[in-house]
Amino acid sequence: MSRIRLERESCVKWKVRKWRQGLRLLSFPLLLTALINPTHLVVTRAQDPPKRNLESSTSVLQQGRQISLNGKQIPVAWSQWQQGNSVRTGISDTAAKRLGLKLLSTDNPKKQPIQWFSSSSSPPLVLPARRIGAYRYLDISKLLQRTDSQLQIVGDTLKINSSPVKIENIRLGNHPWGKRIVVDLNRPTFWQLQPGKSKAAITFEGIAKPALIKRFSTTREQGSRGAEGQRGRGEANAQGIIPPPHLHTSAPPLLAIQSSGERTDLRLNIPDGLGLQVETLAHPYRLVIDLRAEAFSKRKIHWAQGLYWHRKIVTLEQSSFPVVWLEVDPSSPYLSLKPIRGNSHAMKGISPLLQMARRKQASAAINGGFFNRDNKLPLGAIRHQDRWLSGPILNRGAIAWNNQGEIKIGRLSVEETLTTSAGQRLSIRLLNSGYVQAGIARYTPAWGDTYTPLSDREIIVTVQDERVTGQISGGEAGQVSFPIPSDGYLLALRSNQTAASFLEAGTSVRLESKTVPAEFGRYPNILGAGPLLLQNSQLVLDAKAEKFSEAFREETAPRSVIGTTQNRDLIIAAIGRSADGATPTLTETARLMRQLGAADALNLDGGNSASLYLGGQLLNPSRATFGRVHNGLGIFVEPSAATAGKVN
Repeated sequence: MSRIRLERESCVKWKVRKWRQGLRLLSFPLLLTALINPTHLVVTRAQDPPKRNLESSTSVLQQGRQISLNGKQIPVAWSQWQQGNSVRTGISDTAAKRLGLKLLSTDNPKKQPIQWFSSSSSPPLVLPARRIGAYRYLDISKLLQRTDSQLQIVGDTLKINSSPVKIENIRLGNHPWGKRIVVDLNRPTFWQLQPGKSKAAITFEGIAKPALIKRFSTTREQGSRGAEGQRGRGEANAQGIIPPPHLHTSAPPLLAIQSSGERTDLRLNIPDGLGLQVETLAHPYRLVIDLRAEAFSKRKIHWAQGLYWHRKIVTLEQSSFPVVWLEVDPSSPYLSLKPIRGNSHAMKGISPLLQMARRKQASAAINGGFFNRDNKLPLGAIRHQDRWLSGPILNRGAIAWNNQGEIKIGRLSVEETLTTSAGQRLSIRLLNSGYVQAGIARYTPAWGDTYTPLSDREIIVTVQDERVTGQISGGEAGQVSFPIPSDGYLLALRSNQTAASFLEAGTSVRLESKTVPAEFGRYPNILGAGPLLLQNSQLVLDAKAEKFSEAFREETAPRSVIGTTQNRDLIIAAIGRSADGATPTLTETARLMRQLGAADALNLDGGNSASLYLGGQLLNPSRATFGRVHNGLGIFVEPSAATAGKVN
């Protein structure tokens, strides 16, 4: 054992011993802190040593992925850590909206300004931000105090119970841009939004005046004209409540209140063509609910070194689309890009990107290429560390990258030729692919332990150590699985009896493989999809040449897209529905990416598959449901960045 290694191990043992001593010394201050401030009470097991925070020497006490807010379960990642003599509580920043916090733009990953019951004339509230593992947590300890909240930890669930607020008044009004509802409260509170296209609900712990509940009861038709309806607009009634403007009797009520105990639900009916935007203000404390055409605020957040989170409305001539995207510096030594997939052990398998990214501990991710939903197999290129997990098909678009931050986007094919000892040259058309085509397909151990025929009457040829060792009929598709040798591969001959006669047992073979264009061959990582959209800022879309169907070429859909700028930064974007419900065509998608600054761009699998992930949450605008996907691109913030003290 080397001297350096011995010195390192001695140093580690000394640090562990000091850490344990410090943990015993901290026990009394922690207890004192909990007695002074019950919001900082945490339930931990004495025998569990605290985890080490990747960003600094701060000790992480406990973590989880579930919050119970006044009894309502919310999937939000949380963490508690020791800072000095106090215990701090943080939630994942991408999930902050689940508690009613609106993130504002920032250039400092360590400080996150928010809009939460603050005055429009004063600076926004700024929360400390801390990256731990794949998440960036916002320290909400002060907000817990302002809401008079009590904390308890049960398993991996952080239970937050806040005191109810009083709903003082509700005002409704019409504006040229849409409709506004103002809810007056006696103090700040956490609130939850359940969004929808035509209906939505805002829930919080609050007690409404009986007159308000009666006025906005779901059993009372708000469009009828009564004594209150005869008053002038904005004139208060005897209880001091301003009645809502007259609504047509044929339209559903804009707002209804449902109250149960100390919980209040504001039920909203959203008129066609309008979106929902909720903000909070102080002096007095208010929830301001706007129904407007463009309810999508602009934002740019420096999330980690080399990674920015953007969102804004991007306008073309006919429509405006909400876009969320990540801007990534692929050359950053603190970031790495890797293909991720639903099944880490074989090529068959799909799962939601949310689960895939969390399982892989990626900080960010976007869905990748196409796949067969029936057999859950890939239909495009996946290459990781020079190993083809799945080969490209139909000369479709792909993105390639290396560990130095170099990226190439273009159309890609792989040409493989098998030469027998007798001199016959056989072209292999597919490599580790779920795509079925007449000819020869090759399957390696990267595909899995076995191969199951994808079409009837395939001939399965086994090759080991550059020699054919066997040949057998595959029978009916999907019936029998054949082992793939660890020191070779299988050939699936489809409608190709001639090739079978050249590949009898004992025949020596030599395999040649190359990418077209050849430049792709020097990149260890590749992800394929299509069609190709932009090259050198020029529109090069030709979905027909990439063998996409006419229906696919003409349809509109939510989109996932990846591209690079002139500065070689990476853009991964999700494009949602416009205010009128429209989604972009492929041509519009290319133009939208060019507006974001992309010089080269590639369309990814879209529609229900379109998924953009960051810090534990999906970011897609105007989406409620997400399908399962086969693969994606993961972005990892490396631990070495934090230990170097340069991430945030």
